Amino acid sequence: MKYLPISNEIFTINRKNFVSRLKPHSLAIFHSNDEFPRNGDQNFLFKQNPDFFYLTGIDQEQSILILFPDCPNELYKEVLFLRQTNEHIAIWEGHKYTKDEASKASGIKNIYWLNEFDTILHSIINYAENIYINTNENDRYSHTVPYRDLRQYEILRAKYPLHHYERSALILRDLRVVKSPIEIELTKKACEITRDAFIRVLKFVKPGVTEYEIEAEITHEFLRQRATGHAYSPIIASGKNAIVLHYTDNNQVCKDGDVILFDFAAEYANYNADMSRSIPVNGRFTKRQRDVYDAVLRVMRAATKLIVAGTIWNDYHDEVGKIMTSELIGLGLLNKHEVEKQDAKMPLYKSILCMAPHII
Repeated sequence: MKYLPISNEIFTINRKNFVSRLKPHSLAIFHSNDEFPRNGDQNFLFKQNPDFFYLTGIDQEQSILILFPDCPNELYKEVLFLRQTNEHIAIWEGHKYTKDEASKASGIKNIYWLNEFDTILHSIINYAENIYINTNENDRYSHTVPYRDLRQYEILRAKYPLHHYERSALILRDLRVVKSPIEIELTKKACEITRDAFIRVLKFVKPGVTEYEIEAEITHEFLRQRATGHAYSPIIASGKNAIVLHYTDNNQVCKDGDVILFDFAAEYANYNADMSRSIPVNGRFTKRQRDVYDAVLRVMRAATKLIVAGTIWNDYHDEVGKIMTSELIGLGLLNKHEVEKQDAKMPLYKSILCMAPHII
């Protein structure tokens, strides 16, 4: 890992909070993410399952966590399984966690090699009534590829059909939304790296540079500061490219008089920043560009003031929609009389944003 070591206190507390919400006599199983083949002799860069990392701090493939607070055997109340390395793996892939290193990173005392998982699980699972499985329940996730947790659930259900199966996602959804002080610091670090990359780009951009050259400057700054990489595929959209919602080609020349939309952010220790900014290629907005920029800035500032404890998600979006509508009328992009007759279920400001989501 490029990032600096993280205190295992955060992961110990996360596990404690999680097991406190389990039903009595429950066992929970968490798997690391899959590795995805890139070609015949290498995989894509590994990205850890965020729930697994949240509970362990282990940033390595082929790892499994078992949490069984009511287990009659003290050794197996909290167990981490790791892929056992060897000389061949060390030469081809590099260093892997030793048991001591994994214990130090996670705060888990009982570490076993992966080939012991089936035997240990079978020796304790019949003392459990409920088995908690970790599933991806993001409402924007469309299940097309059976990921590791889901595949292992099918195997477990076939071997142990009379257990009650529960969803870890319901617990993690509540826990992970509240960030600990350490998580806040890691997120701040990702934001600081993102800020520095943006400042670097401000000094670099001029007419004639390419979008991919700008992306290279951003990547350079990210890696220089120990970021894992990009939090998501960076958008460097100059001119008309900015009307594409998720433009990632980043292969055009930035022209004098155009505006560039940036949507990029750093990932640091599996915590992500998120930033969108727009700047003129030549360093100065035209009057129209500045008018649009200022309108967007006013919406952002007004929207920020609405984010307070107790704010209802839907009410917040409705109110921000009203603010956007007012600014779009001021820019001449919406007609006040048409707004008065609009369909409340599909307000006109949304159609404008869909046609030109990044209008500056």
